[in-house]
Parts: sequence; structure tokens; C-alpha cells
Amino acid sequence: MSPRSQPGREYVLTLSCPNSAGLVHAVSGFLVRNSGNILESRQFDDRLHGRFFMRVHFDVSDPDTNAETLRYRFGPVADAHRIAWTLSEASTPTRTLIMVSRFGHCLNDLLFRRRTGALNIEIPAIVSNHRDFESLAETYGVPFHHIPVTRDTRAEAEARLLELVRELDIDLVVLARYMQVLSDDVCKRFEGRAINIHHSFLPSFKGARPYEQAHARGVKLVGATAHYVTPDLDEGQIIEQDVVRVDHSLGPRDLVTVGWDVEAQVLAHAVKWHSESRVMVDGNRTVVFR
Repeated sequence: MSPRSQPGREYVLTLSCPNSAGLVHAVSGFLVRNSGNILESRQFDDRLHGRFFMRVHFDVSDPDTNAETLRYRFGPVADAHRIAWTLSEASTPTRTLIMVSRFGHCLNDLLFRRRTGALNIEIPAIVSNHRDFESLAETYGVPFHHIPVTRDTRAEAEARLLELVRELDIDLVVLARYMQVLSDDVCKRFEGRAINIHHSFLPSFKGARPYEQAHARGVKLVGATAHYVTPDLDEGQIIEQDVVRVDHSLGPRDLVTVGWDVEAQVLAHAVKWHSESRVMVDGNRTVVFR
């Protein structure tokens, strides 16, 4: 059996490009030339649009080869096949800023999963327009930033948010039931690196108290959608969705409980897959290598 590489020498390569012959051979040849050993490989041939997507998790046994070296050496391969690509160290946690308002189920779930090692993320900050979960943040040792938002202070609040993202070198922003609409400018700045979660009743039950509205209509499914944030409200590229069947025996509060459970799980999946470079944006859709 060949010796395994040392811990920390694992990388993830993701790529998309026009489909053509020899793509897998080009990638595998690059890995062979750089002492790479494939740990996991997934690919998708989108025949409808003629696009090819691939994710390769590999390790490298050569101690003199690092991420910078690999990126330099893959450049000619990418140019030859018109490949859009990223290469990252698999062990590096995604620096994640979490935003929340007054519903803390998703926040609490993400904090717990991070502490138990279920998510490979760091959480340098929690931002909220209320102080409800300041003590929860303290319990997990995460700095809490209270940034109130009103009609008159929205621009100031967003400027402070952008300042934090820059100062803390944030990779991902998670709106864990943050009940404020971000401006188009901020959405564009966070393109591809901000995830939102909401119930899947939209567009049927908008506004406040959606579960009460759903109960009044006798819904039979409760679900949630996690998607990337775009200027088009709640219409970003979908990463994950799930539903749970319900019936007439559940009251409005019961529906809320079921809905919150689904929301927390769906958001956790989306954050995990994003942090592991398993999500690739393809126009208005995503390719997710679970």
C-alpha cells in the first residue's frame, strides 16, 4: 500500500468548462504529474447546455508541492480547455459571518455543528439587528455585533457590515433568519458567497406569520429553501430544499416547530456543501456534488 500524505496536504479542485473530449484525462494527467492521489471525484456532463462540471478531492505526497504551486501548474491546463476553476486546501475552514434577527433556531444549530466538528467553518462574528442572541454568542465564545437597522440608518448599518466582512476576511455570509432586506449593492458584493434560508411557502404566504397563514389554508407540506443571495429577493440559485408532510392534527405552533427543524437542517446542508466546495453556480441553477 502506498504511503498516505501528511495531514493538511489535501486539496479540492473544482472546474467548469465547455464539454470536449479529453477533459478527465487532462485533469488526471495533471494530478499524476504532481504526485496527486484522488480521494473523491465527481463529475457532471450537462448535455443540454454542453457544459462539463467536476470536483476532485485529492492529496499530494510531494512535501515541496503546495496550493500556490498547484495553481501555477494547472494554469496551462485550464487555458487549453477554457476552464473556470478554483483550487483550495481541503482542511482550511471557511470563515463565516452569521446574521440573525429574532428567530435563533438556525443560528443555534450552526453554532452547535461547528463546535462538534460537523461543519468545517470558523465563525469570527455574529451580526444582528437585535440583542436577543447576544448571550448565546457569548456561550460559544463568538463576538456579537449589534447593528440596529431602521429606515434612516440602513446605509450606515450596511457600511458597518461591509467593514466587518473586510476586517475579518470573511469568506461566507449566512443569513440565518435575518429579517432585513439587503440592498442590491450589498447583494452584488456578496455574489456567490452569501446564503439565505426561508420557508418554502413562498410565493403563496408572504409577509408576517406565514405558518399561521399556511395552517389556515390546510397545507400538507412544510419545507425550506436555502439559496444564494441575489438582488432579486428570495430568487437566488437554490442549493438545497426539503419538505416534511403534515396534516390537520397540527396547530399553527406545531407547524412552526416542524418548519424550524427543516430550516435548520436545510441551511446546515447548504453551508456544509458550500464550505467543502461542492456547490457550483451555473447561471440560475447550481450543480451540487453532495
